Formats: sequence, structure tokens, C-alpha cells
Amino acid sequence: MSSIRSFTPRFLTAPEYVFALHEPSDQVAVLVRNRILQQTTQRILPAEIIASAPFQSWLNEQNLSGADIFIAMNPVREGSRNRRKEYIREIRHAYLDLDEQAGVYLQAIRTSGDVPPPNFVLDTSPGKHQVVWRVEGLDSTHAETLLRALASQYGGDPSATDISRLLRLPGFTNRKYNEAFVVRVHHETDALYHGQDFHVQEDSPESPRHLGDSQQSARKIPAGHRSQSEADWAYAKRALARGDHPEQIIQRIADFRADDKADPTYYARLTVIKAQLSSTSRESDAPARLVPGDSASQSTVEVAPLNRISTTRRQR
Repeated sequence: MSSIRSFTPRFLTAPEYVFALHEPSDQVAVLVRNRILQQTTQRILPAEIIASAPFQSWLNEQNLSGADIFIAMNPVREGSRNRRKEYIREIRHAYLDLDEQAGVYLQAIRTSGDVPPPNFVLDTSPGKHQVVWRVEGLDSTHAETLLRALASQYGGDPSATDISRLLRLPGFTNRKYNEAFVVRVHHETDALYHGQDFHVQEDSPESPRHLGDSQQSARKIPAGHRSQSEADWAYAKRALARGDHPEQIIQRIADFRADDKADPTYYARLTVIKAQLSSTSRESDAPARLVPGDSASQSTVEVAPLNRISTTRRQR
């Protein structure tokens, strides 16, 4: 961990946050997603333009018209037209998206001693947070290993564990819910971290206990390692098992995959159907049993059959 200068924690404006994440000349992706109009617009621009008054004014207009505003956590290479993983220039941040029991997990992050203090904590909606650490010295493979490990240990959403991820830009209203909520970010430290500062373990038994070990020797991803689609499927199974409504699960997965799937809702619905079929098959082989707290409404789920799923491609 780098030495920590005298620092006063405070809330940041959107332009201040942009410059806290990126250098002025960095090429950075911004995503504007309007669920009502089913429109998604991505721009890749220098951070100094994103933080400028004219561009912030345009983002505000989009936000007022119903769009959510997101910013990439890692810059892309000069001339890149999208933010696919192969175009990521440098790993700048590790992060977590905390939805369920977010307050409990945030407290664990602050007190466990396994991870350093976060640089930024965003309040994205009532009781939900995004957590960001400034990092250096990680390549893409080790960065995603760390992201998966953090999500596994601290209840983060497994769909938000790729290096091309965008998180919410503070200062704008979260339009995902009926209740208006302005996203805000608290800058808590100016420290810069390295792999050895995170003592978390990935699900795979082949993964090293100490993420800093990756700095000495490169580690290949083990055979059978989960892809992002497999992570989505695993998330759907867990959400179904705890009684979440299938349509809510579909919407969550679609939201997270909106920027890398031509029709994220179609993809999400198929994922949930596969998770249901897997769970149904497993349960049919086991003796019937009553779990305390279960109810018919929790154990019975309905999703439109495959032949009723719309295959209309979402406009980009």
C-alpha cells in the first residue's frame, strides 16, 4: 500500500469524481441508458471532456428525461470505439456492487481486515452501495480474479466482475426505481493499493489465498473456471432459491448485461429458464421436504415458455 497523505473525507460532485477516477487525457466510456425508451448511448471521450460543464449539462438533460448515467472504471486505449476487455488500457480500480444486505457487507469490508479501506463508497439507492478501490499493478486476469473474490466474500453481484464494467456516476438520479434517489459518492481515502493488500479467496480451490502472489508469477485460469454467462446462471439459481420473483431476476441480469448483449432481456429470460429447469430437475430426484418459512408463492415460479419469448433485438 502506498503511503497516505493528509486527507479529509468528503462528498464529491460528478466532475470531481471523474477526475478522482481518471487522468484528464484518459479515454473513458460513459453510458446513458433510458429503459423507458429502450435506448442506450455510449460515448468514449477524454475524462476532461466528460467532466466539462457542457457535457455534464447534456448528461443532466438525459437524466431528467429518464436515463441512468454510468461511467467506466478503467480507461480504454486511444482510438478504441468500444470498451471490450481487449481494449482496456490499464486496470485502475477494483469494485463491488452491493445490493442485498449492502449495509452488513459494507460494515464487514470496513472491519474485517481482509481488504483495505475503500477509496469511494457510492450510495446508489436506499440501502444499496457501490464500493471502489484505487489499484495498480494488476493485469486483466488478476484483476478479474480479485473482482470475483471480492464479490464472493462480500456478497457483491457476480455479474459486475469484469474489467470493462461501468458503475453509476454520482450527482444524477437513479431512474431504475419509482422513488427518485440522487446517487452520491463519499471519497474516503486517497490511498493507492496493490494485489497484496487484498486477502480474499476465490471460490476455486486452485486459487491462491493471497492475491499479491500473482505479482510474482502469472497464474492460468483453472480449467472449468466460470464464464460470465455461468456466473449469471449461478446468480439466477441462488435468487430463485431464496424466493425472488423470476421477473425481478430477469430485470437485474438484463440491466447488468445491457451493454454487451444485443437483446439483454431475451438473454436474461433464457438464463432464468435454464436455472429453473436445473433446480426443478435436482428437486425431482430428492424426497419431498418442507423447509421452514417456505410457501407456495415462494416455491412456485412462472416464466414465459421459450416459444413466447420475444426475439426482437433492442436498439443500441
